[in-house]
Amino acid sequence: MKSDVKLDCFGLLCPMPIIMTAQKIKELKIGEVLEVASTDLGIKEDLPAWCRQTGQEFLGMEEEGEIIKVYVKKLKN
Repeated sequence: MKSDVKLDCFGLLCPMPIIMTAQKIKELKIGEVLEVASTDLGIKEDLPAWCRQTGQEFLGMEEEGEIIKVYVKKLKN
């Protein structure tokens, strides 16, 4: 999946990937896609839930070994 911006959260545990995603999404323009790469298994459930709570669009997830890449499209500020 293509992204406009990448966020590296390797080695960080919950809640840091979500906190960093919330900070980074503020820098994006509406319609841009953020790729969050993490090694924390909790991100599989946490990021889709965060998207529902904040009104952003969860686009999907890819797993490459222990790396989980999650894609979020900014829909609102």
